[in-house]
Amino acid sequence: MELCWHRRDLRVADNRALAACDWTLPVFVFDDSVLAHAGPPRVAFMLDALSALREAYRDLGGDLLVERGDPSTMIADLASEFGVDRVVWNEDYSGLARERDEAVRAALDEEGIDHETYHDAIHHEPGTVLTNDGEPYSVFTYFWKKWRDREKADPVSPPDEIADGDGGIPTLSELGFDEPAGSVPEASTEAAEDLLAAFCDGPIYRYAEDRDYPERECTSRLSPHLKFGTIGIRRVWEATEEARESAESEEERESVSEFQSQLAWREFYTQVLAYHPHVVTENYREYSNGIEWRSDEEGLAAWKAGETGYPIVDAGMRQLKTESYMHNRLRMIVASFLTKDLLLDWREGYAHFREFLVDHDTGNDNGGWQWAASTGTDAQPYFRVFNPMTQGERYDPDAEYITSYVPELEGVDPETIHSWHEIGDDEREEAAPEYPAPIVDHAKRREEAIETFERARGDE
Repeated sequence: MELCWHRRDLRVADNRALAACDWTLPVFVFDDSVLAHAGPPRVAFMLDALSALREAYRDLGGDLLVERGDPSTMIADLASEFGVDRVVWNEDYSGLARERDEAVRAALDEEGIDHETYHDAIHHEPGTVLTNDGEPYSVFTYFWKKWRDREKADPVSPPDEIADGDGGIPTLSELGFDEPAGSVPEASTEAAEDLLAAFCDGPIYRYAEDRDYPERECTSRLSPHLKFGTIGIRRVWEATEEARESAESEEERESVSEFQSQLAWREFYTQVLAYHPHVVTENYREYSNGIEWRSDEEGLAAWKAGETGYPIVDAGMRQLKTESYMHNRLRMIVASFLTKDLLLDWREGYAHFREFLVDHDTGNDNGGWQWAASTGTDAQPYFRVFNPMTQGERYDPDAEYITSYVPELEGVDPETIHSWHEIGDDEREEAAPEYPAPIVDHAKRREEAIETFERARGDE
């Protein structure tokens, strides 16, 4: 009998470690060192996913064993207690995860228990898509060209026999967490399959054109499911390839490819994290001098609360608060505003996202924040600073998204909303007395940000 240790693979279908077993005891261990970095939305989603996983195992005639403790001792102890012949699990790629896995391997070796790991969360594990010089890519475009041409594996099937486990799934409060401030989506393989089917039935063919417009609802919403593995990446790829074959035009096929490139972005940032684990707390790109980040508690608080006086920024931050999610275009806008308009350290924003996003993924979020801050791989050039008003006018021209999350602006003419930074105090007071004036002058802060980065580069 094998012990299958679940982590970010909370599903039965298309699970490589599980598929490598004949008769398995499935186990999940709550690790306090991991929980210390988690936020309520993610923990709530994970608990729901575990409940769904347990039901899936019960349908197969077995059960899921749930424990809490240090995996470096818990996994070896459970393996000895149940007399398993081998322990299997799927790889994770953060520095913390790899340190934990090494400790588990050492404990199993000490007990003389065989173990094996599998690459499951991504198509092509770190080290398999490299430059011609054998180095990891730092520019996505070149990574994508190689990644897309690599053969992709098919989904795999679960084992026939599942052993009975024991141990109840704890509640949020038992794990030390409050209820999430925002809503959390349903977490199960069935829910993920429903999202995938709905997306591939139509929106995927409009993805290239509509994905940047938050009000058009043209994203898959699969990100938390890929984060926690309630659906496998091979299953998602299979469905998108089927959608490509069903496309009725070259434009639709290109749209499918655009979505598939987002799957490649996940793997690009996973590779960056695997080769450069320090990026979680340090800049990927070094500057000759340190970046002179500001200290502005009031500005940070206004950004977090969605009260900056820049409507598109505030809408994004309020969506995060109410839905534990933010549209990807908005993630770029609010990150640019924090790091360039407010000139606050990207780590402040990254920590906030980690706390409130249900789909927070270390590699993806870190990569996105460092891109916006001009400190990461393939980063936004320091002299290109998002204009939040232009972004709002371009991607939410009728202010439908904005007014969905900023009720103070309901009924206000979109032209007034998009020129909020230019109109006078009297006009603002008359249009929306409860909505604040801009907390900074974008044009002025843009120039200050460029000067700050030029000093960091040693240009002055």
